[in-house]
Order: sequence, then structure tokens, then C-alpha cells
Amino acid sequence: MTIKKPAAKKTPTRKTAAKKPAAKKATAKKATTKKATTKKAAAKKPAAKKTTTKKPAAKKPSTGKSSAKPRARAKKVESPFKVGDYVVYPHHGAATIIKREKIDFAGEKQEYFVLEIATDQLTVRVPVGRAVELGVRPVISQNKARQVFRTFKGEPQEAGKNWSRWYKLLTEKINSGDIFQVAEVVRDLTYAQQVKGISPALKRMLAKARLIIISELRFALDLDEEEAVKRLDRALPKVEIPEEE
Repeated sequence: MTIKKPAAKKTPTRKTAAKKPAAKKATAKKATTKKATTKKAAAKKPAAKKTTTKKPAAKKPSTGKSSAKPRARAKKVESPFKVGDYVVYPHHGAATIIKREKIDFAGEKQEYFVLEIATDQLTVRVPVGRAVELGVRPVISQNKARQVFRTFKGEPQEAGKNWSRWYKLLTEKINSGDIFQVAEVVRDLTYAQQVKGISPALKRMLAKARLIIISELRFALDLDEEEAVKRLDRALPKVEIPEEE
């Protein structure tokens, strides 16, 4: 009968050994639930970053306006003249500035004055920035126009022996753009023509000088061409050549 006692002790040891692994499974489940929660929290963080990236996009319009300002306007060439002014262009005489235009020259746009010459019926284009440098000037005043008439009363200069030098001097005076020098050409050639005659080349020079004078007198004294010619002829002295006996 004493042999049955050891068999009764084996059963409790099996039950306790089987319960321990069940406790480990429960801890494992808890760990998995924690990992899942951490993943969800980590997934939500990038959504918050998207809102911060939108802020720089709002600054783009302001930067675009500031960079476009320097290109908006080009520098305008300054000049003492404007459209509608009466001016004088050397060798051609008085003219009217009829317009200001841009012309593409050598791949670059430049501004020009368009001059309508009073007597030659032609137009001349002059760079706006170089108009003064090229000799363009305003028409003389009424007071200076009266001084021009007094120039005709001065002592005429003759060719003398060096005719070629005198011809060169007359040409320089006509091209100078100075109305008083042009008046001297008219005076000297008119005198030479009355006294001993002049060559066809000098006759053309005299006609050109007269046109330059007449064109400016028209604008300065507000005369038509016919009246300006009469005023010029009356101012020029008449040379009385004694008759040969």
C-alpha cells in the first residue's frame, strides 16, 4: 500500500509547468500592441511637415516683382531740341524737326531726329545724342537777323593771287553752320560777280549760300520765301562800275 504515494505527487508538477508558457504569450501581445501604436504616431509626423513646406511658396510673387523693375524702362536720350523746333543743319540751312524715331543700326536701336530742310525739299536724320556735336543749332533771333544784314555792309574780301586758298576758305565758311560766315560768302561772291565775274563753280556756291541765308531769315523774321529774298537783295550793296570812255 505504500507504493501509491509517489504517483500522487507527479500530477501537480505538470499543471504548474504548463501555465508558465501562457504567461509569456500575454507579454508578447502587449509588446506588439506597443509597436503598433508607435508606428501610428510615427506615421502622423510627416503630415505636420507638409504644412510647413507651403510657406516659401507664398513669397514667390514678391521676389518676381522686385526683379522685373530694372528691366521696365530704358534710358531716354536727352537733347536740347524737341519735335516742332526750328533748327539749322550745317550746309543745308534751316529745318523743322518733324519727328523722333528709333532705327535699328548695326543690331542696336538708336533714336534719330528727322529734319525737314526748308529749301532743298529733303529730309535728314540726325542721332539725337549727337545733334549738337554735328552742328545742329537753334534758329537765330530777330536781333541777330538784323546783325546779319549789317554784315553785308562790311568790306568784301577778294581772292587775290591765291585763288585756290580763297575757294577753300569760302567752302569752310558755308559748311560751318555759322550764319555770319555764310553772310560773308554771299557778300564776297556777290561783289566779285559784279566787279569781274565768277566761275560756274563759284556761282553754284553763291546760290547755295543765298539759300542757307534765306531759309534762316524766313524762320527768324517770320517771312515767306519771296519776302526773304527781297530783304536780302535790298541789304546787299550795289557796286557801281564806271563806264569806259
